[in-house]
Amino acid sequence: MPNPVIEPEVVHPAGRSQAVVLLLASCLPVLGSVLLAPVLPNIQQAFASTPGVAALTPIVLTAPALMIGLTAPVAGRVVGRTGRKRLLVIGLVAYGLFGTAPLWLPSLGLIVASRVLVGIAEAAIMTCCTTLLADYFHGQQRQRYFGLQTVCTTVAATLFFALGGLLGGLGWRTPFWLYAASLPLALLAIRYLWEPTGSQERSGAVPLAWRRLAVPVGVTLVGGLVFYTLIVELPYVLGGVGVDSPATIGVISALASLATAAGATLFARLADRGPGLTLTLAFLFSGIGLGVLAFASGLPLVITGAVVTGVGNGLLLPALITWALGRLSFDQRPRASGVWTAALFIGQFVCPLAVLALSEAINGLSSALLVIGLVALVLSPVGKAVGSVDAKPVRVGQ
Repeated sequence: MPNPVIEPEVVHPAGRSQAVVLLLASCLPVLGSVLLAPVLPNIQQAFASTPGVAALTPIVLTAPALMIGLTAPVAGRVVGRTGRKRLLVIGLVAYGLFGTAPLWLPSLGLIVASRVLVGIAEAAIMTCCTTLLADYFHGQQRQRYFGLQTVCTTVAATLFFALGGLLGGLGWRTPFWLYAASLPLALLAIRYLWEPTGSQERSGAVPLAWRRLAVPVGVTLVGGLVFYTLIVELPYVLGGVGVDSPATIGVISALASLATAAGATLFARLADRGPGLTLTLAFLFSGIGLGVLAFASGLPLVITGAVVTGVGNGLLLPALITWALGRLSFDQRPRASGVWTAALFIGQFVCPLAVLALSEAINGLSSALLVIGLVALVLSPVGKAVGSVDAKPVRVGQ
């Protein structure tokens, strides 16, 4: 029977108010990933005279994810020194200011720069939210909220994609107003969150338990690529079977998102059996689903593959974060959360590049999806290995 990690004494019992604030804040980085996709062609057209516009425009969408990957470990260190709540509030305010900056910025270069700053703010928000969820809640309750974090971000992705298209009809700058949503969240964080008991100075100095964290982070890097393959490539798979209606693509993408939410809900039911089972099922579902998409020759098979992959994705993220943080001490959690977040978002950034490289190297998108599906299936035994690891409390420097 694994020994529980000893938790610091909490000042107040956390409840729904704290969970709602943290879950809503966790959705903000998703907004940066999907909100602007419908208006990218309009942005490129608006700055058509800018040198390198074809290369700069996609960076408006991808820069935040890259910056999360590069700076989340730094955010983890800063959390240990400044405190979880304080950095979260700073990140939320910065997100609102930098996120809305393109409403008045006159050049594409300045807009790209603002997106880089948004990514840094997102790194702070994601690291703090994940760390505070792990601090405030324990055992099955913690696992439940990690599952709900995936549910909320998935539903938010579907909602933000639709809102981006709707607001984009009013002008390409209009969707940037949604970034102001972080400002009332900052007020809610000030009102409802508190700093968990613990020494900030000590948490910044405690060595990270790399022996326990290295494998989960490595698997998360690949898991991030697997997770985002469905999101990025589903429209292209649908195009390959003759579906080019934006409305139809939107409906099927929403169905895949609902399947992801269902998988995250399933995780909450299975979480008490440990990440060994949930990781195994996650990679099995994702691998099988991507394989179905690779061989799909018609719409019914594409829908089947998307739903199966979505269920796997819903299990995957909460299983990975539970595995990575569940056995770490209070003092190590901020840095570990930053490293884990970085791995996930680097996987997101690399995903389209990896699929493109595989497609060119091995004869098309179907072959690339098959390879990534096989990688997921190869990783499924990781769950069995995880289940055999004794989850003892981490000693400093271990």
